[in-house]
Amino acid sequence: MDRKDFLKKGLLGTGMFVATASLGNTMKNEIDEIEPLEPIGYNHLPNTDSKIKDNSVIHKADSRGKADHGWLVSNHTFSFANYHNPERMHFGVLRVLNDDKVEAGRGFGTHPHDNMEIISIPLEGDLEHKDSMGNSAIIRSGDIQVMSAGTGIMHSEFNKNNDSLVKFLQIWVYPNKRNVTPRYDQITLDKTKGQNQFQQILSPNANDEGVWIHQDAWFHLGNFENNVETNYQIKKKGNGVYAFILKGSAEIEGQKVETRDGFGIWDIADLNIKSTTEDTEILLMEVPMTM
Repeated sequence: MDRKDFLKKGLLGTGMFVATASLGNTMKNEIDEIEPLEPIGYNHLPNTDSKIKDNSVIHKADSRGKADHGWLVSNHTFSFANYHNPERMHFGVLRVLNDDKVEAGRGFGTHPHDNMEIISIPLEGDLEHKDSMGNSAIIRSGDIQVMSAGTGIMHSEFNKNNDSLVKFLQIWVYPNKRNVTPRYDQITLDKTKGQNQFQQILSPNANDEGVWIHQDAWFHLGNFENNVETNYQIKKKGNGVYAFILKGSAEIEGQKVETRDGFGIWDIADLNIKSTTEDTEILLMEVPMTM
């Protein structure tokens, strides 16, 4: 399938993904900013690096956008702030996947968000959170934090320590409900549940395992020994999966992926995954492919 045919399918065959400035707060601080999306269909065009060209895309770690602000080094899988790539705007409703490092004692000052589901996954160090709802908390490796920005929220994030980095993922997902009451939550995972299997860390259901968001999305984390094979079943028909390799390497549907690579796949019912190194850590993000 060529690029023109793929765009036509995304626009006409399976629904149009359209976002405007009203769908996500557009900020002008050159750090925490996203551009409004154009009506461009899926916007996850198959590329020649993918072994399954018609329904998958691979984003190698070194192809990501990079911003170095001194106190903050951020790698952007999708267009964000000063990194703009019209073919890397989103994967379905997954809009932002930032891989951030914050210097000791530094952080993001108070800033606003609205109508976005924001998930933070600390990888190393202590990140202090404060917001306009009165929440004040510290999140660490093994924690999952979620904010439904809804009608609007102000928050700040700082490296709690004066002698070490904070490393964390910040993920933004478009919600399926607008102007909800803002909310905040965080949990600490039982990491033993993610040994050689995928542990659910997020879902649409407040009574399910993990945190929840206003979207038909499911996130899973797993840490695998070498040569462990597993199968992931799609939770909702029509959803796609974006896999992000935190550590190690794996084969996903035969596609080789390495540390910090991203691999997206859609039009599937399940996903076969095999770890190819010791201590392979994978984040799976199942999301709707259209609004």
